[in-house]
Amino acid sequence: MTRALQQKIHVGCRELGLDADARRELQLVVTGKASMKDMDEAELNAVLKRLKQDGFQASSNKKKHPKASRPDLRLVHVLWGKLGEANKLRDPSRKGLNKFIRERFGKAWSNVPADVDMMRDHKEIDQVIQALKSWGQRVDIDFDWEAHQR
Repeated sequence: MTRALQQKIHVGCRELGLDADARRELQLVVTGKASMKDMDEAELNAVLKRLKQDGFQASSNKKKHPKASRPDLRLVHVLWGKLGEANKLRDPSRKGLNKFIRERFGKAWSNVPADVDMMRDHKEIDQVIQALKSWGQRVDIDFDWEAHQR
């Protein structure tokens, strides 16, 4: 974890236009230590927090998937997201959703797509929606349907 924090600090300093000397001075002001090697995780986080206060915006390397093109597929993502927000999933990611579909429907369907957004069969998509709705009811999740009927 410390290595990742050090990398974020270097990226933040570069984006803010700080050279190595300015970075060391900032670190000295924030933690009393000029070298990141001497800092623990809390001190590195303090330096990163200061960089964010100064305007650094840390971004994730994760690729963002485009919004699903079909409303029924968007509903699948919304239902999966609600289950994830309620901490009812081991893996709330898109990868977890694809794994759920493979495990739940793999034997019943002749061809399970690698990614949920590649599904084209309306009946299969509806089966996924119904399975997610049922799961939500079993774990007492109240889906706000009116917000997703658009």
